[in-house]
Amino acid sequence: MESIQVERSLVLLKPDAVQRGLLGAIISRLENKGLKLVGIKMMQLDDDILASHYSHLADKPFFPEIASFMRLTPVVAICVEGLDGVDTLRRVCGITLAREADPGTIRGDLAMSIQANLIHASDSVETAQQEIERFFTKEELFDYTLVLSEYVYSRSERA
Repeated sequence: MESIQVERSLVLLKPDAVQRGLLGAIISRLENKGLKLVGIKMMQLDDDILASHYSHLADKPFFPEIASFMRLTPVVAICVEGLDGVDTLRRVCGITLAREADPGTIRGDLAMSIQANLIHASDSVETAQQEIERFFTKEELFDYTLVLSEYVYSRSERA
């Protein structure tokens, strides 16, 4: 049986989430799932961080539109932690094309677009580590015991 690990992942609440007043609703969904917030901040993205974060798309014809969209307002950067945290977060978010995302997911319930889909979530453990380092300093991330963890995970999962 494969071992389940505590993992951290990056979340970006995009300009559409900011403008639509959905920050609290989305953060509540993450916390209600049992993901622990270990870092959170609002920030305006600049060209350097956008070029780095979207380097895999920089040569695509739609990249300028993405960069422009992500600069419309500040975003909220969040680092979450949980067992199998990366995949758990992606399941909570739903697929990228929001109008096709399953009901019950953030995108499935609250969004319609492929770009204005409210939330970014890291796609792998490796990517998560790189993205977290891109958006947070070590001093901005916190290790603490979530007292409700005994009600989120079984005893064997907490060990």
